[in-house]
Amino acid sequence: SPVNAILGSRDDLPSHRAVFARLQPAVVIDAILSSGRQATTLMDTFRGIAGRVVALGSQDVYRAHGILHGFDDGPLQPVPLTEDSDLRTHLNPYPPATLQSLQAVFPWLDDEYDKIPVERAILGDKDLPGTVLRLPMVYGPGDPLHRFFPTLKRMDDARPAILMQEDAASWRGPRGYVENVAAAIALAATSPLASERIYNVGEPQAFTEFEWTLKIAHAAGWQGQILTLPKDAMPAHLRVLYNSAQHWSVSTQRIREELHFTEPVPLDAAIARTVAWERANPPSPVNPAQFDYAAEDVSIAPVIGRP
Repeated sequence: SPVNAILGSRDDLPSHRAVFARLQPAVVIDAILSSGRQATTLMDTFRGIAGRVVALGSQDVYRAHGILHGFDDGPLQPVPLTEDSDLRTHLNPYPPATLQSLQAVFPWLDDEYDKIPVERAILGDKDLPGTVLRLPMVYGPGDPLHRFFPTLKRMDDARPAILMQEDAASWRGPRGYVENVAAAIALAATSPLASERIYNVGEPQAFTEFEWTLKIAHAAGWQGQILTLPKDAMPAHLRVLYNSAQHWSVSTQRIREELHFTEPVPLDAAIARTVAWERANPPSPVNPAQFDYAAEDVSIAPVIGRP
């Protein structure tokens, strides 16, 4: 694109304001905003030039996400979360070690990463309208986190059973297939009705982790068992540490009703395409500690006998 051709980094944005003025963009979509500082620079650069800014945010802004990971205290938040649900009370919650790990996958994250200040800057400008899309966990071709891979590898390795911690097996979180998320972004960018609005993006139903594993198994052709065990019976490398009593499911009713959004790719096709891509594009390197099958066999054996 013309913008990519002229920008060396985000810090160069203001110096190219004259070029942007010649382009006269109706809408600017920013997919990699990390901090309030970056968002403020974006709005300062395009104020008086662009018609609207669309910012890709995250559903990690919700207080439910903070409670899930121990960033926030307080009672469990009711779900499904709507665009008006409580936000986290603590900003910049990720410790440096966690940020460094995330930056290895997402190099655009800066040390001030937090989507709450991003939203405030995008929606708080009286002269340049904004739209915020709160994205879910996005899976599918190109997923840098390879979200399906740990489950799919066990299936392709012909494991007799997959272990799940009991409380985590019933946990529900937000997901979206990459092509469907892209369609929602395009719709919000081209619809004037989206101006000055926040939209949750994701699938209409939040399945449990157990249900997701069943769906992957069906697409992969795996016939093994899914075993749920108490936390203390799980091998150490598979124990879930987050507060699974706090679900993170969201409502996407607003974007469906206001913008008439529907997914162009059905769920079964989305999962099948993701399985095919993961098989053709495994992550490299693979951490062997993730797949300590000897330890898993110790937990499996009392239930189904030794593999």
